Order: sequence, then structure tokens, then C-alpha cells
Amino acid sequence: MTSSLPRPSRGLPDIFQLFETEWPFAVRHAMRVETFTEQNDFVLRCELPGVDPDNDIHVDVEGDQLTVNAERRSEERAGRRSEFHYGAMSRSLLLPTDCDTDNISAEYDAGILTVRIPRRAKESRHEVPVARKGT
Repeated sequence: MTSSLPRPSRGLPDIFQLFETEWPFAVRHAMRVETFTEQNDFVLRCELPGVDPDNDIHVDVEGDQLTVNAERRSEERAGRRSEFHYGAMSRSLLLPTDCDTDNISAEYDAGILTVRIPRRAKESRHEVPVARKGT
């Protein structure tokens, strides 16, 4: 059984909290993600519960790197005790080389951000003829 009472502080960081941040030098919280291929798309899903998709989620692509930035804003409440993580979150990942970064779509539903990136048709391999100089 889990206790809802706060754990006493002994001057050491909570070991579980270390694994939930981009340890050891993090200012931002880690964002849980999964990637997979579905049909002809590369798909990235991010857990972002309690985030306003209109104002607090930003998806950027630069070259072959995709970055998701988000922020969960805290609300002041009387007698509050919370284990939620508030603040900025960010994840960057390299995309497969065959991704069509000009046609990315993103959708937020029930706390999950789904980013779909179509993949280009694979180019066929062909041999390049080598000519002799001067002929």
C-alpha cells in the first residue's frame, strides 16, 4: 500500500524523482515518448496530460531533428500537496532520413500528442557508370 503522506526529507533527493527528470543537470522534466511506424508514417506519441495544446505545446523541425516543447502550468490552491510535475518539458529526437518533414501533422487528444511524419518512397539503388578520362 502506498502512503499519501509526504516522505521525510533527509537532505538527499528522492531517488524516484531523479529518474523522472533529465538528470543530472535538468531544469526541465523528461517527457515520456514512444515512436513506431504505422502504415507509411513515422509516429511519435508524447504523454502530455494537463497541457493546453493551443498555447503550451510547440513542435519544431530543423533539418532532421524534431523538438517538442510543452509547459504544464501550476494553479495555486489552498492546502495543496501535489506529486504532479509542473513547468517546462522538452524532447528532441533525430528523424529517420526518409521522413518528409514538409508534411508533418500533430494532434492532441486525451493528454497524448501524436505527431505523424510521412515517409518518402525509398529511392532505388542504381550503379553509376564510370567513364575513362578523355574518351
